[in-house]
Amino acid sequence: MGYSTTFYRNNKKSRKKKQAYDAKLNASAAMIKKRSESNKKVAEYEKRNGHKPSSKGLQYDHAVDRFVKASVNQGRRGEGNR
Repeated sequence: MGYSTTFYRNNKKSRKKKQAYDAKLNASAAMIKKRSESNKKVAEYEKRNGHKPSSKGLQYDHAVDRFVKASVNQGRRGEGNR
């Protein structure tokens, strides 16, 4: 289990604060647009290949505009606000 997971499980006040922040962030127009774009790309990929990209461990990367391994997409620390 990661550090932040353990922290938020043990600190109810901080967890509530983070949930409120996350809810506000996810309701923003930019995040809604990003999710919508990602969902469209997944649907197109599934139509072309017959399976979802997640079944092959892929995620849509908005920075490079293609599907990449999840470990690569989430592992770029400090690059382009990731």
